[in-house]
Formats: sequence, structure tokens, C-alpha cells
Amino acid sequence: MLSQRSRYALKALVHLARRYGGEPRQVTLIADAENIPRKFLEAIMSDLRRAGLVVSVRGKHGGYELSRPPAEIAFGEIIRATDGPLALVPCVSKKFYRRCEDCHDETTCAIRRVMADVREEVSSILDNTSLAHAASLGCGDEAAHWQDDAA
Repeated sequence: MLSQRSRYALKALVHLARRYGGEPRQVTLIADAENIPRKFLEAIMSDLRRAGLVVSVRGKHGGYELSRPPAEIAFGEIIRATDGPLALVPCVSKKFYRRCEDCHDETTCAIRRVMADVREEVSSILDNTSLAHAASLGCGDEAAHWQDDAA
């Protein structure tokens, strides 16, 4: 299951993707627009900055902005930065591999084989879904907020 931390990270970054190329956004504005607790979002944005997904801009018009164009940031990258591996069991993770303690033989483990297939499908979808794609799906209220901010 996707953690609340990852859900908020995705919502915040889709928010920034919709405004890509504009002014940096303050955490308070993102939190209010996306209904995210501000303190929790501050911690999440700090983690996303360390992961290289956003940059922080200081000053009067400071805030956060995406570090790369929205088409170059995938959901999988964001979830890995906030939750860790996408794999349901550690023995099939590509980036966070760990041998399962109760497994006698990985090569013949039926659970491992099925979970590897699951990981491949999930990874394929999340690693091929960009912020640009998600931002294009939008919702009417969000588009109206963006137009209000631009005015």
C-alpha cells in the first residue's frame, strides 16, 4: 500500500509540475492547495530536495520548484525517495535487495517468482508515468486555482 508520505509527495510534485516554469512555490501554498499538513510537507520536501527531485530557492519569492522538467521525473523515483523499494519482498528488489531470512533457495521459491513479476509490472507503470503525464490529467478545481494564481 502507498504510504501517506508518498501520497503527499506525489500530490505536492504534481502541484509543482502544473506550475513548472513559474515562480517557486512556498510550502504553505502547496500545503493549503493540496490539503497536506504543513509540518509534514516541510519534512517531505526536505527529503525530496536531498533526493534531487526539487530545489529550494531562498528569498522573498523563494520556495520549491522541480529540479528537472516534469516529463523527466517519474512516479517510481518519487515513491522510492519517500518509501524505499517498490518490491513487496526484499529478495526481488533491484535497488534495495536483501535475502529473505526464511527462504531456503531463492532459485526455486515460488513466492519470489510471483513477486518478481509483480515488481516488474508495478515498476514498469510507475517508472513510465511522469509528473507531466499526471499533471495533464488534472482536475477542474486545480486548473482554476492555477489561473487565479497567474492573474
